[in-house]
Amino acid sequence: MSSTQSTPETMPQPGKEKVVTIFSGGMDSFTLLNQLVAEGKEVYALSFNYGQRHSKELQCAEKVCAQLGVSHKTVDITSINSLLAGSSLTDDIDVAEGHYAEENMKSTVVPNRNMILLSLAIGYAVSLKAEAVYYGAHGGDHAIYPDCRPPFVEKMHEVSLLANYEPVAVKAPYLHMTKIDILREGLALGLNYADTWTCYNGREKACGKCGSCVERLEAFAENGVTDPLPYESDQA
Repeated sequence: MSSTQSTPETMPQPGKEKVVTIFSGGMDSFTLLNQLVAEGKEVYALSFNYGQRHSKELQCAEKVCAQLGVSHKTVDITSINSLLAGSSLTDDIDVAEGHYAEENMKSTVVPNRNMILLSLAIGYAVSLKAEAVYYGAHGGDHAIYPDCRPPFVEKMHEVSLLANYEPVAVKAPYLHMTKIDILREGLALGLNYADTWTCYNGREKACGKCGSCVERLEAFAENGVTDPLPYESDQA
């Protein structure tokens, strides 16, 4: 595994709660990162290259953290891909189209992804003497992603409190919210979602058809605003 640090670690800030957040560069983790900063926490963002189909999300993550002045590390864990076969997000398998509620979207599950990422984030938090690790699991993911469901988060939190001499909480503030709710909170903060990437495909424009795009577009429509990202479906 290798790591690149896109922004320098900030100096310790006395009196501020120190936290680590997993930041994919997508709209949910983008909203979470900004909320943590707005709450006055000392935030350390952690992104992972696990061999996903493209790096556009990671590029967004680097840009956002630089703008916010948030310490950011991107860690290359692509070497684990030989162990995690079968997902359309990492293998040469066509990305399914449709809503997350549909059975075919299970092809986007990366085996044990969040347990792996959270374990690394917890280790990072211990080294920083941070109090908690945050990630953006939400209610819309429950149908197909077991590692975004309440029982998983609860058990990871319990294990994290026991795994080291320094207890680290695992928190998923959006666990019982939809992407519609999350976007509403972000819009209330005045966030610009042009600096996020959600599409499973890494082409110049978002496809508008994969489950991630469908759910994102639905969230913008339900909030009565236009998604600032360009979509292939917008082409004449």
